[in-house]
Amino acid sequence: MRILLVGAGGVGDAIAKIAARRTFFETMVVSDYDVTRAERTIAWITQKHGDQGARFVAAKIDASDPSSVEAVAREHGATHVMNAVEPKFVPTIFAGALAAGADYLDMAMSLSEPHPENPYSETGVKLGDDQFAQAPDWQSAGRLALVGMGVEPGLSDVFARYAADELFSEIDELGTRDGANLVVRDRDGEEIFAPSFSIWTTIEECLNPPVVWEKDKGWFTTPPFSEPEVFVFPEGIGPVECVNVEHEEVLLMPRWVDAKRVTFKYGLGDEFIGILKTLHQLHLDSTVPIRVRSANGPVEVAPRDVVAAALPDPATLGPRMTGKTCAGLWVTGTGTDGKPREVYLYHVSDNEWTMAEYESQCVVWQTALNPVIALELLSTGVWSGSGVLGPEAFPASPFLELMATPEAEGGYGQAWGLEDRLAAQS
Repeated sequence: MRILLVGAGGVGDAIAKIAARRTFFETMVVSDYDVTRAERTIAWITQKHGDQGARFVAAKIDASDPSSVEAVAREHGATHVMNAVEPKFVPTIFAGALAAGADYLDMAMSLSEPHPENPYSETGVKLGDDQFAQAPDWQSAGRLALVGMGVEPGLSDVFARYAADELFSEIDELGTRDGANLVVRDRDGEEIFAPSFSIWTTIEECLNPPVVWEKDKGWFTTPPFSEPEVFVFPEGIGPVECVNVEHEEVLLMPRWVDAKRVTFKYGLGDEFIGILKTLHQLHLDSTVPIRVRSANGPVEVAPRDVVAAALPDPATLGPRMTGKTCAGLWVTGTGTDGKPREVYLYHVSDNEWTMAEYESQCVVWQTALNPVIALELLSTGVWSGSGVLGPEAFPASPFLELMATPEAEGGYGQAWGLEDRLAAQS
């Protein structure tokens, strides 16, 4: 397996660092528009892992240009293209990978259009629609596009398949629930506002109409930040208010897993919601370039790109961050014994540990872990397929077993949890 990793930002950097401990691939080409970022990642790997660094190569790439993606993939004989940049680049990397005859993985799918109208009507474009529309091209080429293979979407979708196969005879709701108790402080120890993930992506997800799926209605949207609920997260995180957010799980899970309802709720907090609403009111969430003054004369710039440039790079927050983040899936329905059941399947990432082990903050590290596991399963043939498929299309148990197996025994050493909440209440 020869992997072209597109993007050496926070998540791309963590993917390479996690992969450096594994032996399933021959070469990983770490590419970025700013090649010095790729070189920095490889230097860290070489320092920590010595000769393993020889498997990593730096390259310059333009993720906005399919021909650039194709050229770099062909130059290095890539068998797999791993997309680790913002979702606005999905169409071009997707096209470049297919043109190069390589398989493809991403962690966020093609964007929905239009907004703010209901994008899930018969005439709208849903998250991932552009990619699924091209499934026949990937099938005829005998190539696989594994979409939504991060943590959410990704691990949450693996949990959905596991719940359907192993835990439930009938599922009422598949509800992704994401929460954290992370705090970022400045050099004086004061708590500051600094999103732990790409603000560009966060704005896209949180200000678009949230999507819900119901068996009798199909996909439909609700107002942003709708249906607030307090969800209690494990391992000391505790209760966090979560709200509806547009997310890929709701578009992926119903395609492969039988359930009556699918939702995604995210623990944002009042401060974050207030800031997002202000950005929207000031049109600073717009991706349409506007003409502004600069020292070198008028320039065209998208307001959302200015917001992203003004905030700290999430990849740099680790040393100032404390706490844990939890990604998981809350499932309700009827267990295999015919009795009502409610479980929460989850994975918790502790910033102190990820910084000590990888010098990566916990949110980006947790996202990066899952595509590496998926790549390993593809390399061994445990997972296989062609066309455009989500994580739910593959057996879940091999993924979760490899994830939880200690490193000393050939796994990743990342335990995942299962809380049987009805049993706990009885």
